[in-house]
Amino acid sequence: MKKILVTGGAGYIGSKICYDLTDLGYKVFIVDNLITGHKKLINKSAKFYLCDILDYKQLNEIIKKNHITDIIHLAASLDVEESSKNPLKYFINNVEGTENLLKASVNNNVKNFIFSSTCAVYGNIKANSVNEKSPTEPISYYGKTKLLCELLIKDYSFKYKLSSTILRYFNVGGSDELLRTGCLNNNGQLLKKLAQLFIKKNKATFNIYGNDYPTLDGTCVRDFIHVSDLSKIHIYFLKNRNKKNLILNCGHGKGYSVLDIVKAFEKICKKKINIIYNKRRVGDISYIKSNLNYLRKNFHNIEINKNLEEIIKSTLNWEYLL
Repeated sequence: MKKILVTGGAGYIGSKICYDLTDLGYKVFIVDNLITGHKKLINKSAKFYLCDILDYKQLNEIIKKNHITDIIHLAASLDVEESSKNPLKYFINNVEGTENLLKASVNNNVKNFIFSSTCAVYGNIKANSVNEKSPTEPISYYGKTKLLCELLIKDYSFKYKLSSTILRYFNVGGSDELLRTGCLNNNGQLLKKLAQLFIKKNKATFNIYGNDYPTLDGTCVRDFIHVSDLSKIHIYFLKNRNKKNLILNCGHGKGYSVLDIVKAFEKICKKKINIIYNKRRVGDISYIKSNLNYLRKNFHNIEINKNLEEIIKSTLNWEYLL
C-alpha cells in the first residue's frame, strides 16, 4: 500500500486532499507546523506530526520511520503582498523548505513527488490564456520562490529519477462536500471574504484593490477551481506516476473579474453590497486564465466539473457552518 506524506495537511487544500485520500483507504501522514494550518482541519484518520519542513532531521526521520512512498508538498508561505515586504522569509520557507523535503525524499527512496505550485509563476500574461509552455515571468516574490522550487524539483527529478508532478494552481474555492474542511484563513482569499460579508445581516462594504487594470471592468481577472476538483487531480497523479517531470495547469479555463464574482454572490444571496475602490496591491496580476488543452488531450480521466456557482455555494455553506 502507498503511504502518503502531505506537507501542509492542516491547511485548506491539504486537509481536503487528506480526507479524500483516507476516504479511498490510503495511509496518510501529515506534516504541518500549524503557523497557518489549523488543528480543526486535521484529519483524525491520518497520523499527524507537528513539524516544520525546515527541520531536516525530523522530516527525514518521519519519512524513514513510516516508509513513505509518495509526497504531496503543499507547505509554504503564500501571501503575495507579504512576500514583497519579507522576501527572505519566503525564500527560506518556500525554497529552502522544498529542498529539505527533496533531499529527504531522495535519501529515503521516495517514488513520487507532487508539488503545489501557482499560476503566479506566469506573471502578467500577454495572451488570452496561459498553457504549460507559456513564459514564466512572475511579478511577485511569492511567484518567484515557487518558480525556484519548480527548478529544484526538475533538477532532482533528472538527477535521481524521481517521478514528479508540478501542479500550478489557479484560484481555489469551495469546501469539502461533507463540510469536514474548508478555508479558515482570510489572507486575501476573495471568495471567503465575500462569503463572510454576504452572510452578515447588516449592510456590507467590500474593498476592491484596483479598478484601473487593463480588463473589461478595470478589476483583476482570475480563474477559479473547486477544491474538490483540485484534490482529484492530486489523487490521479498518485495513482498514475509520471516517468519524468510533468507540469500541469489546474484551473477551470474561465476568467472572472472581481466585479463578476461580487455580482455572482449578489445574485445567489439576493443581497447587494457597497463597493469601495482602493489602490492596487503590490504583486497582484491583472489577468490570468488557464488553457486546459494539455490536460484535456492527455488526461481524459481528470474531470473538472464544478462551475463558479457551485464554488460560491460551497464556500457559503462552509461559512454558515462556522
